Amino acid sequence: MTDDLFRADAYLRSCDARIVRIDDTGIVLDRTVFYPLGGGQAGDSGVLAMAGGREIVIADTRKAKDVEGKPTDEFIHVPAPGQDELLAALKPGDAVAARIDWERRHRLMRFHTASHLLCHLVPVPVNGCSITPDYARIDFHMTDPLDKDALTAGLARLVEAAHPLTVGAITDEELDANPALVKSMSVQPPRGTGTVRTIRIGGSGEGGTAIDFQPCGGTHVANTAEIGAVVVTKIEKKSASSRRVVLGWGPQAATAG
Repeated sequence: MTDDLFRADAYLRSCDARIVRIDDTGIVLDRTVFYPLGGGQAGDSGVLAMAGGREIVIADTRKAKDVEGKPTDEFIHVPAPGQDELLAALKPGDAVAARIDWERRHRLMRFHTASHLLCHLVPVPVNGCSITPDYARIDFHMTDPLDKDALTAGLARLVEAAHPLTVGAITDEELDANPALVKSMSVQPPRGTGTVRTIRIGGSGEGGTAIDFQPCGGTHVANTAEIGAVVVTKIEKKSASSRRVVLGWGPQAATAG
């Protein structure tokens, strides 16, 4: 099992870890700050720093799979090509310092939170999404047309309002009793521990403005103001019942934060 430190704190940029195993797929650590591809969000890249200052460049992070192809609770740190000599020197038990590419991760966090804001503006089921450092796309299950400028303006208002984001959890039973909390038609929240991680944007009590609340295992910023300028760059009709909204960075937003 890989201890996924990013679940509790998405702002952790590095951690000390030990190698559990190495195989043709990559490197498994006992703990990590690297987010693995999942829920539409791209996997993290970065480096594993070895003793003596040498570094293994990590190009991607994925969930390990069992013999049936089902994801396990181990994460694979996928090395970039051309590092055979360094990889040959690694062995289980070795200590490394795992460091993510923070600038890239932060863009992913900002886009992921922006996609939740978009779910507030377009309150219909989602049937696909992709969160990358350079763009995000969300496919909505709907037939009505969408206005690009109106959505961009709505996102700007929600960003400027500086709504706080809270990471929480609900029980499996609470989720079963409230199935509408799951906005995605294609991705179900992970189960197995008895609780499901949730993301809440905005307040939940008196005086707080509730913006979005849904199960989500991805990484997010702590406040919508941190997103910066995002714009709707394209709206496509993917099918008779699907509208794709593509988000991009506004002027000077890609390197904010």
